[in-house]
Amino acid sequence: MEFLIIAIMTVISIVVLAYIFDYSIKKLKHIGEDEQLDNLAKAYPSNMEMCKEYLKIVKNEKVRVEESENIESSLYVALTDKILIGNIQKSYTRIQTIAHECLHSIQNRKLLMFHFWFSNIYLVYFVTICAFIIFKILPFKMMFLVIFLILSMIYYVVRVFLENDAMIKARYLAKEYMQEKKISLPEEIEKLLDGFDKINTVGIKCINYHFFVQIMLKVLIITILGFIC
Repeated sequence: MEFLIIAIMTVISIVVLAYIFDYSIKKLKHIGEDEQLDNLAKAYPSNMEMCKEYLKIVKNEKVRVEESENIESSLYVALTDKILIGNIQKSYTRIQTIAHECLHSIQNRKLLMFHFWFSNIYLVYFVTICAFIIFKILPFKMMFLVIFLILSMIYYVVRVFLENDAMIKARYLAKEYMQEKKISLPEEIEKLLDGFDKINTVGIKCINYHFFVQIMLKVLIITILGFIC
């Protein structure tokens, strides 16, 4: 019965926080679609060149940079110290997105590596206890659920810090870059920054909620399995 109660509370928390955070991926995508700003951003260098210029600003040119049109998102891989740029050439958001990934590359190395290894251990633990519950070989299921919740808190704190830190600072790095390049007029830079501010206002809330939901869905799976198995 306790697993059923936890499952119900998990669903309630997901729904309530979605309302409180005004979670809307459609709204975020809509803000990121602005033809006028896209045209302003076309004047800037290619993604690869822009990324290398950002890395010069943050004094971290040792990072490898790759670009792929086959993926939509961009990311920094801490283990290989590599920035992978997705198919974002046509969007004005690329100016801030690339700054975001470059900022990841200069974050505390201890935190980055801890997050990489811990997130993998966390995922393995989740899959393992689910399998053990299904095959009815997991004693003290509630104890292992509590352990998972503690691991989830650690994962969430580290992941959210890394993402929020990069998202907040990316706007200012992008501003510094655009002012140094002198490609856009001051008023055009302000328009781009206003676009970034609108994205960040919605995006930071969305990303925090997104990571929370990822954890809660895992908790929901474990509680449902614990109830029926």
